[in-house]
Amino acid sequence: MEPKIIDLDRTLYDLTTERPELIDILFELGFMGVKNPVMRETHGKQMTVRAGCGHLGIDLAKVKSVLESKGFEVKG
Repeated sequence: MEPKIIDLDRTLYDLTTERPELIDILFELGFMGVKNPVMRETHGKQMTVRAGCGHLGIDLAKVKSVLESKGFEVKG
């Protein structure tokens, strides 16, 4: 089975396109716009997980921890 690698410096658009299951996970972490297809198509093409954490005041360590608990290998 291919490892589920998440690079926090890739765009939200790229990550959620490759791994749609991330939409619900990121939404639960506070990335409210990620469920909106228009937001993913616009802001998501410029915003990374790391930048989004800073912009939205979300704890990056918590994001990493949750992603790892869901079976992802986190890079970046």
